[in-house]
Amino acid sequence: MRMKEMVRRTGVHERLLRYYEQQGLLAPERLPSGYRVYSESDVEMVRRIRCLLAAGLPTSLIAQVLPCIRSDDGRLVPTCPDLVAQLRQESERITRAIEELQTSRTMLDTVIAAAPLQSDGGPEAAVVRSGSRSG
Repeated sequence: MRMKEMVRRTGVHERLLRYYEQQGLLAPERLPSGYRVYSESDVEMVRRIRCLLAAGLPTSLIAQVLPCIRSDDGRLVPTCPDLVAQLRQESERITRAIEELQTSRTMLDTVIAAAPLQSDGGPEAAVVRSGSRSG
């Protein structure tokens, strides 16, 4: 199938399909004219890529993981022994990032809570009106 059909089947924009190809995640055949030709297995591969991206994996890791993943009733199942350990490390990285973001949000909420209340639109409005807002 050609690019437009692939876009229709996967819901993924042409630009992303080209990006996946640049990252080594997809390898469609090329016609002599240079047009890409995708197979049914490429449709499934894009679904796997999208799932792994949604799980928070970077494309560099997805390129390593894809050969060790199979689909089983819509679930991705690791097939290489060392893959589970690698995915656990990635899960721990994501957990640390979440914890750091939660800490940042708590600090920001503390700053916001310390702002004096304004009856005419809040502290943000007072800063904007005074012209002292910097950004």
